Amino acid sequence: MFIDFLLQRFEEDKDKTAIVWKEQLFSYSFLLERIDYWLSRLDKESVTAGTVTVLEGDFSPESLALLLALIERGCIVVPLTKAVETQKNEFIETAQGEISFSIDENDQGSLNKLPYSGQHELYDELRSRKHPGLVLFSSGTTGKSKAILHDVHHLLKKYTVKRHDFTTLAFLLFDHIAGIDTLLYVLSNGSCLVTVEDRAPHAICQAIETYKVEVLPVSATFLNLLIFSEAYAKYDLSSLKYIAYGSEVMLEPTLKKCAMLFPDVTILQKYGTTEVGTLRSKSKSSDSLWMKIGGEGFETRIVDTILQIKAHSAMMGYLNAPSPFTDDGWFITGDTVEEDGEYIRIHGRHCDIINVGGEKVFPTEVENLIQTMDNVAEVLVYGEKNNITGNIVCTDISLITEEDIKKFIIRVKKFCAQSLQPYKVPIKIHIVDGLKLSKRFKKVRRK
Repeated sequence: MFIDFLLQRFEEDKDKTAIVWKEQLFSYSFLLERIDYWLSRLDKESVTAGTVTVLEGDFSPESLALLLALIERGCIVVPLTKAVETQKNEFIETAQGEISFSIDENDQGSLNKLPYSGQHELYDELRSRKHPGLVLFSSGTTGKSKAILHDVHHLLKKYTVKRHDFTTLAFLLFDHIAGIDTLLYVLSNGSCLVTVEDRAPHAICQAIETYKVEVLPVSATFLNLLIFSEAYAKYDLSSLKYIAYGSEVMLEPTLKKCAMLFPDVTILQKYGTTEVGTLRSKSKSSDSLWMKIGGEGFETRIVDTILQIKAHSAMMGYLNAPSPFTDDGWFITGDTVEEDGEYIRIHGRHCDIINVGGEKVFPTEVENLIQTMDNVAEVLVYGEKNNITGNIVCTDISLITEEDIKKFIIRVKKFCAQSLQPYKVPIKIHIVDGLKLSKRFKKVRRK
């Protein structure tokens, strides 16, 4: 019922490879068989519509088949990966998981009963609609992770129109909105999803070469790591047609370097949030940070420089936090943007702006400048409390090769002073071995 359009496409493409997992190829015919198996298993286990079901897994054949079977059954699915292992119990309690399916390393599934009753007013509303649900958790970089409830029936509408068939690498995570978007786009177009166990640059490049990957959806931070690893030079990446980046602000020097290294690849900035889903986007050019966003089912507006979105696919709400929507139904993203006609440029989260004596400093402005310096591999700018100015600008920098630290710090300050107003010049400069990254391969900005 809910995934009939997907099942029809699987049948049409039954002999094609649906997923590459642990160097094995699995067809759409295989997926159809496993969906049938899991639907029968759900019958035997008396898993009914509306059951809050935790799915501990990743991009594996059984995890995908079970996910689709749970959606078809009308369950409320809570996908969790090993990346959130330390928060797993907290997430299960917040979501009020009633049962848990765990898919192990050998792609074998086991069922466990959970001690919760799946009660929440949003669940009640979803059950009254007789629609499947999806619970995803925010990254929690500015506090406790929020539990976000989606009506899957609304999410799926975006994928009913068949688009392009591209072999795509599954870099983004199974329990993240961008990873779910990648998965559904691939499956709805009869494409091949190439999974990886290691998300280091060399492993990613090896997978691209081996399986002729055409679309690489990644974080901006990963692209910077790819550049400085020089892994791109050691493998045949000629199959690539698109590199899609998002989930954090891209630094302009990194983007221009990528455009230079991959002149035959379209580099596309994507935009979305866990709360509203992923919008269609179009970059002005491969080396431009300006883009158009929107598409069918999405409206955008900018209020006091903050992007707001109204979407058919917007979440029903948070399970553990107040509603973030305006009275007229717009989601306040918290992203500060600049407009140029139809195009926008994202400057970063409003909460990351550093207030220095009443003056605002965008971390990305300072990062963009420092990233152009010789011998800089990675840079992170953030604020630190100060008794006189309220905050001061600080930066962590990792180097490409060793350098005298004192001389380098002096060089950074002089370089910044030539282009920035005095209050934007970093006061504290720390040389680090490498920036701390989140489990989603993003910079951890909050100190």
